[in-house]
Amino acid sequence: MEGLNASEQRELASRMERKQLKEFMTMYSKLVQRCFDDCVNDFTTKSLINREEGCVLRCVDKYMKGSARLNERFQEQNAAMMQGGGMGR
Repeated sequence: MEGLNASEQRELASRMERKQLKEFMTMYSKLVQRCFDDCVNDFTTKSLINREEGCVLRCVDKYMKGSARLNERFQEQNAAMMQGGGMGR
C-alpha cells in the first residue's frame, strides 16, 4: 500500500474487506448447499433426524479440513514462488 495516500489506503482496505466477506459468503453458501444436498432427504419432520445430523457434521468437518489443506498448499506454493522456486510440486 506504499504510494497511496490515507484516503486511498482506506478505500483499498474497504474493498479488500468486502471482497473477503463476499468470498466467505460464497464458500459458506456452497458448504450449506453441498451438505444439504448430500445429507438431507427425509422431509417428514421439521428437524434433522440423527442420521442426517451426523452426516451434516461429517460433511462440514470434511469440507473445512479440505479447505484448510488447500489454503496450506496455496501458501506453500506462494512461498516457493516468492523464493524463486517456481510452481514446483
